[in-house]
Amino acid sequence: MANTQGRASGGQGGFFSLGGVGLAVALALLVAACGQNKVAEKPPEPGDTAVARVNGQVIWASDVKREAVAQGLISEGEPLDVSSEVFRQRLDEVIDQKLLAAEATKRKLDKDPVAQRRLAAARERILGDMLVEGVVEKAVTEDAIRKLYAEQQKLSKRSEEIRARQIIVGSQAEAESVKKLLATGASFDALAMERSTDQATRFNGGDLGYFTLDVMPEPYGVALKDAQKGALVGPFAAEGGWVLVRVEDKRVEEPITLEAARPQIVRFLTYDQVRDILEKLRGSAKVEMLIGRPQDAPMNSAQEPASAPADIPGGPPASAPPSAQPAKK
Repeated sequence: MANTQGRASGGQGGFFSLGGVGLAVALALLVAACGQNKVAEKPPEPGDTAVARVNGQVIWASDVKREAVAQGLISEGEPLDVSSEVFRQRLDEVIDQKLLAAEATKRKLDKDPVAQRRLAAARERILGDMLVEGVVEKAVTEDAIRKLYAEQQKLSKRSEEIRARQIIVGSQAEAESVKKLLATGASFDALAMERSTDQATRFNGGDLGYFTLDVMPEPYGVALKDAQKGALVGPFAAEGGWVLVRVEDKRVEEPITLEAARPQIVRFLTYDQVRDILEKLRGSAKVEMLIGRPQDAPMNSAQEPASAPADIPGGPPASAPPSAQPAKK
């Protein structure tokens, strides 16, 4: 499970994977360069299925799935039906790649020094990928995921959520007029549809859904800070006009579920493991930089992996959206 999830983060094949056709071609060339003109009939993976044969060389279902992973079409470990269109298209690509690699070998392109260097680079990246996968598989376990989730739930602060409706009009005088109508018993929903200039909310009665004040524009946060359920707040000036808000409900924010947080946690744990192994390897290696470092580059002894983790699960959002339209309903 951990290996599957670790690779799935970020939607790509992994932290150190080659992309798309380039990976498959490099692999095919590497096999050809080593003189392996035939693939053993024994399945390379348990339960593997032979799906094609090219000049006597077997193509296995796992070869096609690996190509789909390299192209970001599926995650590592995710099943791919051999009868699906996606599988058939990738199979055709793998066949083409093997034919191209065989022709390249026939023309002795694999003997070219540039080809040799590219094959060596592909080999190094593949071996690096396999090392990382092994380390991550051992570390990113269900127990580790649940432990980090529990820790973050203890540390996270659950905010108060407000559900409200709004009416936005062009002037303060018009807002006061609408407020008087509401005081006489006029329907907030009907007035929102009739008078509000906010196209995003007017047709659902001005409903903003549930939100926390930290994601709202500042004027909303100031006006609603101490508002109680049932209160009519405003008018106050905000971007787009003058605003009247009615507080419909208040509740404590629900914590993020484990399943919702899982991809984020896996990404965080994976990043942590990759960073640790790189720091250890660089710390024990003699690395000499023969070019100058850019002036704005950090002076870290170990480079960070290609993907850094997002916000810690259960924590506050990194930034508030500019719109006053919350996402929660």
